[in-house]
Amino acid sequence: MSTTPESTADPATERPLWQPGPDRVSGAQVTRFQAWAAGHHGAPAPDTADPVAGYQALHAWSVREPETFWRSVVEWFDVRFSTPYETVLADASMPGAKWFPGATLNYAEHALRPAGDAARADEPALLHLDERHEIGATSWAGLRRQVASLAHELRALGVRPGDRVSGYLPNVPQAVVALLATAAVGGVWTSCAPDFGSRSVLDRFQQVEPVVLFTVDGYRYGGKEHDRTGVVAELRAELPSLRAVVHIPLLGTPAPEGALEWESLVSGDPEPVYEQVPFDHPLWVLYSSGTTGLPKAIVQSQGGILLEHLKQTGLHMDLGPRDRFFWYTSTGWMMWNFLVGGLLAGSTIVLYDGSPGFPDTGAQWGVAERTGTTVFGTSAAYVIACRKAGVRPGQDHDLSAVTCVATTGSPLPPDGFRWIHDEVKEDLWIASVSGGTDVCSCFAGGVPTLPVYIGELQAPCLGTDLQAWDPYGKPVTDEVGELVVTNPMPSMPVHFWNDPDGSRYHDSYFEMFPGVWRHGDWITLTSRGTVVIHGRSDSTLNRQGVRMGSADIYEAVERLPEIRESLVIGVEEPDGGYWMPLFVQLAEGAVLDDALRDKVRRTIREQLSPRHVPDEIIPVPGIPHTLTGKRIEVPVKKLLQGTPMDRAVNPGSVDNVELLRFYEELARTRG
Repeated sequence: MSTTPESTADPATERPLWQPGPDRVSGAQVTRFQAWAAGHHGAPAPDTADPVAGYQALHAWSVREPETFWRSVVEWFDVRFSTPYETVLADASMPGAKWFPGATLNYAEHALRPAGDAARADEPALLHLDERHEIGATSWAGLRRQVASLAHELRALGVRPGDRVSGYLPNVPQAVVALLATAAVGGVWTSCAPDFGSRSVLDRFQQVEPVVLFTVDGYRYGGKEHDRTGVVAELRAELPSLRAVVHIPLLGTPAPEGALEWESLVSGDPEPVYEQVPFDHPLWVLYSSGTTGLPKAIVQSQGGILLEHLKQTGLHMDLGPRDRFFWYTSTGWMMWNFLVGGLLAGSTIVLYDGSPGFPDTGAQWGVAERTGTTVFGTSAAYVIACRKAGVRPGQDHDLSAVTCVATTGSPLPPDGFRWIHDEVKEDLWIASVSGGTDVCSCFAGGVPTLPVYIGELQAPCLGTDLQAWDPYGKPVTDEVGELVVTNPMPSMPVHFWNDPDGSRYHDSYFEMFPGVWRHGDWITLTSRGTVVIHGRSDSTLNRQGVRMGSADIYEAVERLPEIRESLVIGVEEPDGGYWMPLFVQLAEGAVLDDALRDKVRRTIREQLSPRHVPDEIIPVPGIPHTLTGKRIEVPVKKLLQGTPMDRAVNPGSVDNVELLRFYEELARTRG
């Protein structure tokens, strides 16, 4: 969809791709919550005859009366405070909002509550598998016992509230146990995936100075075993704050000298003890991609994440005890933390450790079939890869249990919506969601009671005053604007690590519009209440005053079978000119000849805008990404403007730094 205002689709004439039936609307948790909140807290009642109007009224109430809304969330989900809160929101200013002062609680205690239900104790909390596809299960009772045992051992090692505990781990059950045990003792969890090299890990962990490191000896990916013992030795040598290293022998390697054995730490059976900590006590540290410097070390709170993830998993994803929740992710991406949040809804979470495309592109759908997944989460890039490879999941797999396919990581283009509907199954809720590591949640995304329109997110999330602003801070509808949030969310960072005066935190979100969170995305809020994401605003394409997000270019160009992936950059030149090259990684067997160049230009001209036809189309060996798989635009732009490599990009943040040499050399030859 074009981002130019005059080409926005007419909401009155477009039909939804999917619409929930009356039973789904009435049975959805968000409908039941709304009816309850209407009776107890004065929320508008649900409108079963017009669910869109009903949700919009609920959302308007949630942002108009945030204190009442979040109190309702606390009561609906039976959040257990060991000491009561004095007020819901003592200070609503951003940054620096003060939530639930006086309250104490524990995230892990809430995540493990189903273990205390005799009827559920032996049901699976975790299902886990890797590329060998043998399914393992951990019961709720077993998970609670392991967490209690590990928490007891962490305390014995001297871990105290506020101490950082780190994991160099893949998406395996041990990572979930370690996170929950850390939370149980009031420690602060932080993790990196084992495909991160030592420099990338040290750029993150050295900032927070962990006292314990959980690590594997290696991992399996793409049908191969990857030894990591050398990296682990380097981490131990470069992290002087460590008091203990815990060895998890994923590949069967003996523990290195001085390391503790995982099994010895989780074999006990003590009574669970959950440290009761203030609402704003740190739960974990997440990291920005760090493409232009050290990654931002983003600290989020136990209480803030608990409330935000209860809202997201329960009300927006409609997860409950009967669900099996899968998201393809690694421990280096916020979606892993979000996946663990599925435990808060009482759902079984499905952990997959391996390549998304091994032994073939459709492998993730096989995981869904084998595990009985009900809510299937993946990336938009994976959906497009499946479409291009001709994968037919609905034909090749039994996906009868799947009720929702959710995507994130980048905007899901219209062809992605159509492919899921046509090739997975027709009666399927497609929840395209958008948020950020910065809040470990979604600003806009899925609502089980609303229709799905091609290329659009269903709605802003509850409690999130999402708006699109023009450069003057004026809200706009059916026009492209900056994504802003005008009221605080509980999961917004409490601070950044090593940012004592808060200046880095302030400059990251509040510099453009003081007191208002500016996220750095271009969005359109449509007059029917849906949301369109156009990509990052800091890499905006601005031709003759018309702005366009790069995601719109990618969606159009990558629909062509000859183009595997692309990267578009708008470069302001010293003489006042504007150079906009399009870099393309070709599909196997394709050749970038004049005919294909004309085809690409014609596609952009006809589907998007004649002003945004690229000045040049340049073949490249590959497109560089962050370690979490997002295209790197801003550092490439800096390279093309002549910034030296060591100042344009942090090499440890890039999946293949050698790919950047091409752009560096191109800048040099252009002079």
